[in-house]
Amino acid sequence: MKKIYLILCVLGVVLPYYHLINFLQNNQWSMDGFWNDIFFGPHSVSMITMDLTVAASAFLIFLIYQSKRKKIKITKYVICLFLVGFSLAFPLYLYDTHDK
Repeated sequence: MKKIYLILCVLGVVLPYYHLINFLQNNQWSMDGFWNDIFFGPHSVSMITMDLTVAASAFLIFLIYQSKRKKIKITKYVICLFLVGFSLAFPLYLYDTHDK
């Protein structure tokens, strides 16, 4: 199972950044319109954005709770959450805590 979590970590970095690089290439390496497309674009895109926002927020709250309750270090998961996204932070957490 840990191998699957590790594969998901790699995919969690590669797939989102693949699409980010494509977006930047299509917009002459400018972020103009990025946030507008995400939050105010088609309803299908906004739905996925809101879904991931709630899921990532719930995971962040869970991490904070776990850090207070079990005294675990959450720094790398929070950094992954904000620099890459939920697609890396959650599989990495599962990978690290699989056998605990």
